[in-house]
Amino acid sequence: MDTLFADAEGELDTIDNDGGADEVKSAIPLAREDRQPILNDPVLVLPVDSTRALALTDIVAPAAGPGERLIRLAYRLGVPGSTLVSPFRKPTRSRLLATVESPLLGDRAAGVALRAGHFLVHGVKTPIGQMDFESSSRLSPPFERVIHGFSWLRDLGSSAPREQCIATAERICSAWLAENSKPGKGAAWTAEYAGQRLLAWLVNGPLVLSGQDAKLKPRLLDAIDATARWLDRNVAKSSDQLGQVAGWCAIAAAGLLLPDGKPRRLYGEAGLIRSLGELVAEDGGVLSRSPLAQMDAIALLVDLRACYQAVDRQMPSALGVMLELLVPPLLTIRHGDGGLGSWQGSSATSADRLSALIEASGVRTRPLKDVREWGFQRLGGGQTTVLMDAAPPPKPRHARWGCASTLAFEMSEGAHRLIVNCGGSALAGGQVPARIEQGLRATAAHSTLVLDNVNSTAVLLHGQLGKGVEQVEVERRVMKQQGGEATRVEASHDGYAARFGLTHNRILMLRADGEELRGEDLLVPKNQKGKRGKIDFAIRFHLGPRVEARLAEDRRGASLLLPNGSLWQFRMGGDDGTARVALEESLWVDGEGRPHPIQQVVIQGMAQRSGGQFSWLLKKMG
Repeated sequence: MDTLFADAEGELDTIDNDGGADEVKSAIPLAREDRQPILNDPVLVLPVDSTRALALTDIVAPAAGPGERLIRLAYRLGVPGSTLVSPFRKPTRSRLLATVESPLLGDRAAGVALRAGHFLVHGVKTPIGQMDFESSSRLSPPFERVIHGFSWLRDLGSSAPREQCIATAERICSAWLAENSKPGKGAAWTAEYAGQRLLAWLVNGPLVLSGQDAKLKPRLLDAIDATARWLDRNVAKSSDQLGQVAGWCAIAAAGLLLPDGKPRRLYGEAGLIRSLGELVAEDGGVLSRSPLAQMDAIALLVDLRACYQAVDRQMPSALGVMLELLVPPLLTIRHGDGGLGSWQGSSATSADRLSALIEASGVRTRPLKDVREWGFQRLGGGQTTVLMDAAPPPKPRHARWGCASTLAFEMSEGAHRLIVNCGGSALAGGQVPARIEQGLRATAAHSTLVLDNVNSTAVLLHGQLGKGVEQVEVERRVMKQQGGEATRVEASHDGYAARFGLTHNRILMLRADGEELRGEDLLVPKNQKGKRGKIDFAIRFHLGPRVEARLAEDRRGASLLLPNGSLWQFRMGGDDGTARVALEESLWVDGEGRPHPIQQVVIQGMAQRSGGQFSWLLKKMG
């Protein structure tokens, strides 16, 4: 069977999928003065401005009268809440004022493992009795989050009726308090983990405060008070914006659920809204560009809303609007199977987990196709979904698990993923070895072009990024011809301009029926003349799990068989005699943090330092 391409004059040529000799120079010519668009008569042009940094959302604190503003100022300056509320009586005894019912569910399997005596974190089991709860202990990041952030409480509560979980909750709480009786240093006393922990205690109060251990209740109430006071003084010192949001959420929740809490609530609401404005871009995407961070922000606001509902108080409208803004960008990177793509350290979060979070949020909306600030483009046709990273990486002050993934794409047909990124660096330390965390954030771990095996943006330790991509230009069009419509996205980045003098341009065009994706990667010299010599290049296409690949005899293509029997043909265009297609091993991390061996199709060869053009096509057969 023959595959159709279009040459620079718009005429149709053919490539024999069995390795015929009739090659073409370009799969998708650029729409410039000396070249004609592959599809005539564009019916809709949606230009996207070039971006150097993600914009901040301007959100103001809820309106307050002079009295409330004075109370908030006094509390920020250190006047105790009990003094401001009731200056002539003794402080009220510490207790929880209401029972919170959060709609969020935990991981039932992890909860069952806890009741059986083990922590289960991304597939790794550790006996509760062997866990080091001390804040200074060196735990892997996933275990730190579970142990010191107390996210295990939600998992435990989702595994069985409360009565069957109380003994386990008391055992772990007692062990943790024995090692962390007072605020101090270490992992437990970052604003993020302290905020998550305090919020978990408040939301899951009946699970930890209604048991048989008479000594635990006063100890835990003292810990709640001490943690809330610590956050009052230290939350604004956190350099991580999501950590600040977690801390402010916990402060506002403590103001709602602890006695004499009005000053703390007013203080927390103002700080939270200000911090959210620095965390979230105008289109609702968090500035770290991480789906995991986006999900965390949604979960924090859902829990906080449940605290307002528990005391029969209306949540500030600004927080409700923010929750509505956070959900649509997350849906943008949702594949046909209902799960998320693997971007900025995240793994392929499962459809069940994502659906549960969206349902708990109460937000009913559709995905955005063009998330300009968060930086992801979504193309859809038939049963096919294509997602593209079309923005600069997060700035160092925002990066969490920053990846050099600019212009990478993922692709799925229905419930099956055809092209993926490796993903999962945020889960390193579980089943994913910590030693490969940096490798999972590299450009080569994403489905995009790599020059000389160098990252388009420098990948540093601890999730940080260095110099590289500063500017991304994007143009999106819907184009029309006799055969139907196609969505075309053209983007370019300057990550290789400083080192190699080349700009990477990528064009993706998905046909309306979803059965053909045409692509072209171009290297454009920064200066008019360009440099002399050649440079290694590789264009990587990491294949989804259980995709069977077979290399063509001429090494210019491959057949890709999906688990459902659907067959896709990959072909390389152009007449560059040095470039060849190869199959290599790769790795993909699923939503539970489990690594899976996969394959990758690689176009590799030598490119002129004065520029190059490499076209390719993915076409569904039969």
